[in-house]
Amino acid sequence: MGMLLCNLDSSLLELVRRTSTELPADVRNVIHQAIQREQQDSIAQNALNIIERNIQLAQERSLPLCQDTGSCLFYIDCPVGLDQMMFAEKAREAVKEATRRGYLRQNSVDSLTGKNSGTNIGIGMPVFHFHQHNSPEIKVRMMLKGGGSENMGQQYSLPMVSLKANRDLEGCRKVILDAVLNAQGKGCGPGILGVCIGGDRATGFEHSKEQLLRKLDDTNPIPELAELESTILKQANELGIGPMGFGGKTTLFGVKIGAMNRLPACYFVSVSYMCWAFRRQGIQLSEDGSVQNWLY
Repeated sequence: MGMLLCNLDSSLLELVRRTSTELPADVRNVIHQAIQREQQDSIAQNALNIIERNIQLAQERSLPLCQDTGSCLFYIDCPVGLDQMMFAEKAREAVKEATRRGYLRQNSVDSLTGKNSGTNIGIGMPVFHFHQHNSPEIKVRMMLKGGGSENMGQQYSLPMVSLKANRDLEGCRKVILDAVLNAQGKGCGPGILGVCIGGDRATGFEHSKEQLLRKLDDTNPIPELAELESTILKQANELGIGPMGFGGKTTLFGVKIGAMNRLPACYFVSVSYMCWAFRRQGIQLSEDGSVQNWLY
């Protein structure tokens, strides 16, 4: 692991820069498709055109896609033996430097005093998820999740009488669409949903965010969940909420659903909402810490 240190600093800094300033191809594709789908010269189409122009300018000038660069979440797939404390410290330094250079806004605030650290570093920030695997590969994914979209997250406990939602996939469909309806364009829609069926209150939200690491054009390997994703996407886009709540045919860009085991007494459905600025990127590292492949 000694060689890893050679280029790790620059690789992590570039990961942060790209995540903040450049949207992956799968996200850009669905935005472009949505522009073609909306009525010509409608408010919805104009809103999406502004979003697309914003994306172009951010990439050209290496500037943040949004004034809210969000929470920094790292997902690291690594072999046994990686020094996780060292790796996390290197990532913190990359976040600090990215903030100093303006790739990230100053977004970490002490909850008791209201003081901004000015570095994006603080208790619980950034967030790290290390996953060991039986492979020498090191893959690092980063997600930047803005506060507006985070506020639109919802967690439901089924059965839910008010929505006539029982403990089944039909009940899940009802509460997931309820989350979309409640958002009403807030959280900078069109949005992307990451959903977890099951788990406990903490792991459900954690797993729902991990669903957002999937590509928008993938297909869920579980047929029942693939069908549910497709149904919710179609029905959400028929609600007429549209981009930023202005009306139109595009309320969601995607729906990604996972499932976890649960206790017999509990049936949670956790919904994480991601804004149109779907900032996630990833790298596979070579032995010397340089970028071998980009994952999105």
